[in-house]
Amino acid sequence: MGPKPSVPISNDLFRQRLDELVNPRHPLAQFAQHIDWSGFEREWAGFFPSHRGRPATAPRLVAGLLYLQHTFALSDEEVVWGWIENPYWQLFCGEIWFQHNLPIDPSSLTRWRQRIGAEGMEWLLAQTIKAATSAQVIKRRSLNKVIVDSTVQEKAIAYPTNSKLLNRGREQLVKLAAEAGMTLRQNYNREAPKLAGKIARYAHARQYQRMRSHLKKLKTLVGRVWRDALRQLAKVPAHLKPKVTGLLQQVERLLKQQPKDSHKLYRLHAPEVECIAKGKSRQPYEFGVKVSVATTHKEGLVVGMRSLPGNPYDGHTLHAAVKQVEILTQHQPKEIFVDLGYRGAALPAGVKLYHRKLRRGITARLKRDIRRRSAIEPAIGHMKNDGRLRRNWLKGTEGDAFHALLCGCGHNLRMILRKLRLLLAQILVRGHWQPAMGGTVNHPLTVIYA
Repeated sequence: MGPKPSVPISNDLFRQRLDELVNPRHPLAQFAQHIDWSGFEREWAGFFPSHRGRPATAPRLVAGLLYLQHTFALSDEEVVWGWIENPYWQLFCGEIWFQHNLPIDPSSLTRWRQRIGAEGMEWLLAQTIKAATSAQVIKRRSLNKVIVDSTVQEKAIAYPTNSKLLNRGREQLVKLAAEAGMTLRQNYNREAPKLAGKIARYAHARQYQRMRSHLKKLKTLVGRVWRDALRQLAKVPAHLKPKVTGLLQQVERLLKQQPKDSHKLYRLHAPEVECIAKGKSRQPYEFGVKVSVATTHKEGLVVGMRSLPGNPYDGHTLHAAVKQVEILTQHQPKEIFVDLGYRGAALPAGVKLYHRKLRRGITARLKRDIRRRSAIEPAIGHMKNDGRLRRNWLKGTEGDAFHALLCGCGHNLRMILRKLRLLLAQILVRGHWQPAMGGTVNHPLTVIYA
């Protein structure tokens, strides 16, 4: 299996080419010219070591779909179906003629993300930084000053409660025991859901003594099912044994964990979820993974983004964040602006750290730069509201890393497209806003999409 070979482009008498059909001054058509698409074929050629079988999807198509998905905050299905309807999206992804069929199955994007890996996602982010420099969204000297902050990328899970987790663990144990051929003494399929419902209602009514007593009963029932399944573990077929063993370990964690424990299990299907407190009064706890974000000081372009499993202290992650910025931009920043959570962090040689508690040697220019540290907050807000950073639907710690990097790509693309729209509007205002001799005026917005 290998990538599709490039074929010479020839005109068709009965079809019109996409570059002749669309407006060449459209921001997406202009933006496609700022990306080195041949680099994707070179960098991603190693993902296809075999030359047998059906040719793989073109790397530009997959990269373009991933870019469009996170630029416009779409799901896998929405971006593929939107690609059929939009000729500008097809031109952006490298098509010559307008297509009427799905480019790929939506599930193929999942396999492509796994195939590319975190290194390939960083390559996607690096290309957006180069495109921003080419489109003059940022200047090269803007990379000298970088703002670094952290946020929480929440996982797509419901709010975890003990009663829901215990009942869900019991349900999965009963289902897996039937699949493995076990005969349980009792499965409590009627009694346990009723107890879980009562616990939720008692908690809502603030009747905590009744809630705790019913929670103790539910834990007893789940413990009986767990011990019954554990006794019959030797009878489980070999192909199901790892799955049964893993579920038994998870249910054991649920039965033993206490309210004040650290590294608790909050979801059976997403054991990597962590409880993170960022000091927000409106949302004291967020369930997901911490993400480090680095943006340019002046424009707010994302130049570094990575997930931080394990909820580490912010100061311990700053060195790795600066190294990632240096790798992605091929330029080491000289000044890093952070909040007080990064005090005392170690940095590479030649890099200075600034926060608002510094007093000595601070000039008026540095005071202004330190006050601008908060400019990263609206950038994070845009990634959560306009992008997909607020909710991560990808699986596992790898999915957390992929999603964070792609959200950074989407933010950069929205900034570049906004810049290209402004440039196009200025050109049209200068060229078409002057009234003609007959008194008619060509409005610029009517010319953009003509």
